[in-house]
Amino acid sequence: MIKNYWNKGGKQKGISIAVVLLLLVLLFFFRDDYQPILLFLRKFIFIILVSGLVLFLGLRKFRKSAKVGTRLGILALLIIFFGLIYVVGWHYKMYDYMKTYNVFNDLNKVEINELPLTQNERIQPLRNIFSMANESVGETKDVSLPHLVRVDDQNKWTMAIQPSEKYVMQQISDNTEEVFAVSSTTPFPRFSNENRISVTFSIGESLKFSRNTYNAVVQRFNPWMLFNYEPSDTFYMKNDNGNWVEVVSLIKWKGFFFPYPSFGGVMIIDSGEHDMNDYIERITIGKGTFVSPDDIKNYPFLNKQNTLAENVSQLQAESLKFLGGFSDPLPWNMETAVKIPVMPKDQNQQPYVTDFNFAGSNSDAYSGLYHWFGLEPVGDERTSLSYSVFIPADGTNKLYYYDHATKKQGYAGVSAMPLKVKESRKEYDWSASTPVEFRPYIKDIAGRKRMFFLGTISSISTADAQQFDGSATPDLVLIDSEYRDVIWIDVKHPSTWDEEVYKQLNEAWRASEGIGYYFNEAPKDKDIVEQEIDSLKRIPKVENNTDKINALQRQLDSLKAASAQ
Repeated sequence: MIKNYWNKGGKQKGISIAVVLLLLVLLFFFRDDYQPILLFLRKFIFIILVSGLVLFLGLRKFRKSAKVGTRLGILALLIIFFGLIYVVGWHYKMYDYMKTYNVFNDLNKVEINELPLTQNERIQPLRNIFSMANESVGETKDVSLPHLVRVDDQNKWTMAIQPSEKYVMQQISDNTEEVFAVSSTTPFPRFSNENRISVTFSIGESLKFSRNTYNAVVQRFNPWMLFNYEPSDTFYMKNDNGNWVEVVSLIKWKGFFFPYPSFGGVMIIDSGEHDMNDYIERITIGKGTFVSPDDIKNYPFLNKQNTLAENVSQLQAESLKFLGGFSDPLPWNMETAVKIPVMPKDQNQQPYVTDFNFAGSNSDAYSGLYHWFGLEPVGDERTSLSYSVFIPADGTNKLYYYDHATKKQGYAGVSAMPLKVKESRKEYDWSASTPVEFRPYIKDIAGRKRMFFLGTISSISTADAQQFDGSATPDLVLIDSEYRDVIWIDVKHPSTWDEEVYKQLNEAWRASEGIGYYFNEAPKDKDIVEQEIDSLKRIPKVENNTDKINALQRQLDSLKAASAQ
């Protein structure tokens, strides 16, 4: 048909050429709009090809068959085939099962035999920070989702103050002009003055058209990347020159049979207002500097930083269910299968970005930010801690895990913590408040490393389940994952936490483990008596000369009386 139209004359040829050129222009300028379709084809390419081949052969056989019975049989086989694909692949999630298994095989897994210590403990959970940030902006502004990153050698929550999605005109015309950078280690996060940084981004998460972060990054992709990469989480941090930049984590899809996501590097977007040159660049080749995972080592500010997409690390941690073999997670096995526990009431889910100190842990892991997961057995009633998983937050191609189950430590997991906290303070109105975000707290106390969970008590709005109370001085708890005891600690004095834990648990530890005395604790009872006896024995004996002194005194008195006469 197209050939016949082309041969009709010069006018038709001109129209055909114009239409082709228009299609090419549209394909070029609107590639950010149709890229999700390309990604869909990439993610399910194996299933699509198999289904397409079966459908093609089936329909061809159907058309060549003259008998009604044969045609009905072919239709029945096609229905059964596609029905099995749906039931097995999607209903029973075998497609995800195979995808996760591919992730497991691709992982560089390292088992560690000693837990790292935690450092720079963050006080406030993510949802509290998000609520407090929204309390500090105006009606026409929104706050992006906070991320914990390293800024000037400190761990801070950073988020953009951007035009609100409720006001379209601001999204079209305004820039992102401020960034919050709030310390994560203080119980008093301040969203003003020096923590509210003036910096202009002409490209933002809530902006429209070519100034939208997603659109600008996708426009930067080359044709191969359009099929294999997608933008994910957006982080705000300082680069090596001290300038604020927008760092977009990229997901790369690998494999042909059951493709799976992996860390694909980052796209760095510089700050600054847009002009005509900037506009032309955005709509043609997009914005951003692509940094592959292999090149991240050349950017010091990206090393030991938090740039890994959380949905990638979640799939990596979940893939450890295959440590017992390919068939172990199947319903009739599950001897070592594990899951990422889901925390209730719309609170922040794992991973919990935590600062770990791996010094002296006999591993090559760096000390810095990690995505931490506490994996538990698959059953809902099983809440023990099976594995602690440490995934480098900067996308380093390694996964460190500590096997609690094999060591038979019997630690309680994250999902067991809320009820223990509620039981410890029955006077609380737990219908309005809830303990949230139990991140690990690992310290060397009383002679050995001990693992606790640090949780925050937050109030949740009755109108919006995702709106948490942003109290500046929240109640904090530490739960001993081994002894299951709950310690309520003073949020304003982190330096006293270890001693408070020891004061509450030292007698239990002493009875169970036979530990000595720590934190300059004075011995009691029998020990005091023994020390007093020892002290008396050490007092030197002094000779008593009282009688001699008295006799000499009498002689002196007699001499004085004789001389007086």
